[in-house]
Amino acid sequence: MFKKLVAIEPVSLIPTAEKKLYDYAQEVVLFDDIPTSDEEIARRIGDADAVLLSYTSRLEKGALELCPNVKYIGMCCSLYSPESANVDIRYAESRGITVTGIRDYGDEGVVEYVVSELVRCLHGFGMEAWEGMPREITGLKVGVVGLGKSGGMIADAMKFFGAEISYFARSEKQWAAEKGYRFMPLNDLLADSDVVFCCLNKNTVLLHEEQFEKLGNKKILFNTGLSPAWDEEPMLKWLEGDNLCYCDTLGALGGAHLLDHPKVHCVNVSTGRTKQAFDRLSEKVLANISKYNG
Repeated sequence: MFKKLVAIEPVSLIPTAEKKLYDYAQEVVLFDDIPTSDEEIARRIGDADAVLLSYTSRLEKGALELCPNVKYIGMCCSLYSPESANVDIRYAESRGITVTGIRDYGDEGVVEYVVSELVRCLHGFGMEAWEGMPREITGLKVGVVGLGKSGGMIADAMKFFGAEISYFARSEKQWAAEKGYRFMPLNDLLADSDVVFCCLNKNTVLLHEEQFEKLGNKKILFNTGLSPAWDEEPMLKWLEGDNLCYCDTLGALGGAHLLDHPKVHCVNVSTGRTKQAFDRLSEKVLANISKYNG
């Protein structure tokens, strides 16, 4: 059992999960606002041996150096790699601190978002139909860049509606081949697809000037990641054509300065943050803590 567990910011646990934290620590401190500096984070942690945080703060070496008792850091958000994490995992490892994160808790809401927006675009609900008259997803050439959990779910959803699926990933996936999904080099996929979904890890940029030239005109681009999948300058040049870009959050888009662009559709909402996602998040955070506590 931990002596003291501190959530340095709101971590989106459901009430029953918050109560469960007291089973794992003698003292639990939950903050309901976001700290603004390393010094503030260090003050909140104090002498705690366990820390929880979400995706809205960064726990860097500077703060951790001031907190010698920390043994466990629970990320109540996605953890894909040390490079993309909002915790200095390399430094934590050098101190013997265990860092855990979660995955695959908000993908269902993201899939519903992209289906909703694509249908509205193709049929012309609240806007001019993309091809001048309403059309179905049936027969649409869909390219998925990054075939992890969310990318795979989007591919499956598009297939259900009759789209032809191609994908680019670090390696070819046997399970994708069994579903009839075609593995393609990135530039070929961009040129061949009518709609492209970028489903990449945070801070992964694959679309540069060359890729936008290959993507060409009369295309729809979705980004479902936590950060832009592109270099901004060639993306903006691409949007000068007859093209559209869809993102759910400012993080995925690249900033508020792009919100008013006539070719950008951004709902400015994290579409993965649903009631069910909070349930899944809570279960996984508690499971990580329970496993650490043995």
